[in-house]
Amino acid sequence: MLGNTGDAWLNRLHMQLARELRGQGWSQMNIASMLGTTQSTISRQYQKPITELPGSADELTVDGWAKEIAGGLLSVGQNDELLRQRFIVEFQFTGNQVLRFDKTLTGMDLEIDQNEHALIRRLEWAIGRLDSRLIMPVLPKVGMNIAACLNSATSVEDVAAVPGKITAVENELRTHGKPQFGSSKHLAQMLLEVRKNDSSKSAIINVRPPGDHEGTDIDAVQEACNLLSWELADADRTGLEDSNSQIDVILDIGDFGWEPSLYVLGASPLDVVDRCHTLIKTLEGLE
Repeated sequence: MLGNTGDAWLNRLHMQLARELRGQGWSQMNIASMLGTTQSTISRQYQKPITELPGSADELTVDGWAKEIAGGLLSVGQNDELLRQRFIVEFQFTGNQVLRFDKTLTGMDLEIDQNEHALIRRLEWAIGRLDSRLIMPVLPKVGMNIAACLNSATSVEDVAAVPGKITAVENELRTHGKPQFGSSKHLAQMLLEVRKNDSSKSAIINVRPPGDHEGTDIDAVQEACNLLSWELADADRTGLEDSNSQIDVILDIGDFGWEPSLYVLGASPLDVVDRCHTLIKTLEGLE
């Protein structure tokens, strides 16, 4: 389970299991929830070839395991709640030495302070996933940020973000501090407004929209959202304008002294980074 081989085992298992469940009518959202990943990741996996393993015997073993797990999950159903999982790893070395680890994952809610620490960690992981090649061309002049909150959030103090924003340093994305609660008033307020209409969104990130000195390319943003089947909402410096119950992207075309912004929403920090990358690639394809 360690190293490149272990990573390949898990990738192949996830991909085969997702295909088995999808073939039996499971939704991408339920598959993602069961596998502990995002819907966009499941969607992308369908476009990729199955991960190859060093040995064909291992491929047969992993594929057979995926079928077994899928069969069990199908008998339970995609709407039943998962209560706990056991994670067992065993290593056997020369000299008949064996290391075995057996852990149970319960999915139980943490105390509020533990939940907050976990959210900070997820934000750190998400920031590490940002693709500088994609982000640098759309990095806002004032810097970008990513914010996230727990479902219990009611004020900007309940929303965590990067203090000082994410900026470019020698063509690399850099943060100037660890994510913390109450760090980004504007982004936090935008996220809280979105959650009034779409409670499934708990993370937000901002980039620069397409356009030039003559103005924002509104049509390109709308076309990209149409291609992705995402809902686009409008905003200005006062906040979010009237919108639908689902909000995936927000466009603020800016004003005098107010930089245009494109906000991407997601269910989690990792999800919003994936969706941001997807939107940028889609917009690039329209150029």
